[in-house]
Amino acid sequence: MSDDMTKALAQLDRLMARGAAFLGAPYAIMGGAMSWVSERHLVSALSNAGAFGVIACGAMEPPRLAEEIAATQALTNKPFGVNLITMHPRLDQLVDTCLAARVSHIVFAGGIPPGTAIKKAKDGGAKVVCFAPALALAKRLIRAGADALVIEGSEAGGHIGPVSLTVLAQEILPHIRDVPVFVAGGIGRGEAILSYLEMGAAGVQLGTRFVCARESIAHANFKQAFIRGNARDAMPTIQLDENFPVIPVRALQNEGTKRFLEHQAETIRRFQSGELTKEAAQLDIEHFWAGALRRAVIDGDVENGSLMAGQSVGMVTGEQTAAEIIAELRDQAARAIMARSAAAAA
Repeated sequence: MSDDMTKALAQLDRLMARGAAFLGAPYAIMGGAMSWVSERHLVSALSNAGAFGVIACGAMEPPRLAEEIAATQALTNKPFGVNLITMHPRLDQLVDTCLAARVSHIVFAGGIPPGTAIKKAKDGGAKVVCFAPALALAKRLIRAGADALVIEGSEAGGHIGPVSLTVLAQEILPHIRDVPVFVAGGIGRGEAILSYLEMGAAGVQLGTRFVCARESIAHANFKQAFIRGNARDAMPTIQLDENFPVIPVRALQNEGTKRFLEHQAETIRRFQSGELTKEAAQLDIEHFWAGALRRAVIDGDVENGSLMAGQSVGMVTGEQTAAEIIAELRDQAARAIMARSAAAAA
């Protein structure tokens, strides 16, 4: 390795230092929590490679989560986190499960976490990470006790908000200094990581880029769909009724996408007829996604299952180990630093 590359990597690490220290990892690169994909194998591989893996709890019940945490701990002695969905009916028990297993970081996603859940996690010794889709909410979450934030743009895969990361970063990063802020959504190369770090981000979160890691248990058909996919293939679902808000989901388009629209319409009908409460209807939709995602990720049914993917899917060109992906991202960022230095010296 050249002296210039060594210096560039050292500069990159300095930019990542706050986020890395918060995570307890060499690099401030979090793995996005992807249901059925972010399990023991990928999570441990990311942490072992110097990044920070995050288990996607999703619809798991507490005993199943405890099993997954223990299995991950058997594969790595490095820190990793657990992502909990705030609408889970047993959120408190899931927090207890994480604390009992001494999980270092709990990530609350899918809504504003109850203050009681944040307090329980912090009192139990865990660091709390929350998603903030707007500046006002970011400040509110910090007051509630969040130790770090993730701002995720609409370029991301899976459940998304309405605003791009480009805009969110400009709205939030200049104004939040109290806690580390990690950025997510559409990030697939090291040059982008560098630019957000220089804007004030403490680190990044990537999901789509790691789906085709060799350690990922995703079915070969699922991985091939990502390798073939382009940015324009990853589209968000539409909302059918403004009186029944459904969080859009970005995924590669297939028959499963069309089937969701039919299911959404039927669920709204059942809600309007009084057959389902609003909460039950929303959970029904979440369960639909969980089942559809499993069919694609685990069973390999890429026609009828859900192919949740971010717009960075076009940058996924083949299988690599988690360590190779992380090394490539760092190399790209370092080379961007070197190129800029060379241009300044010219």
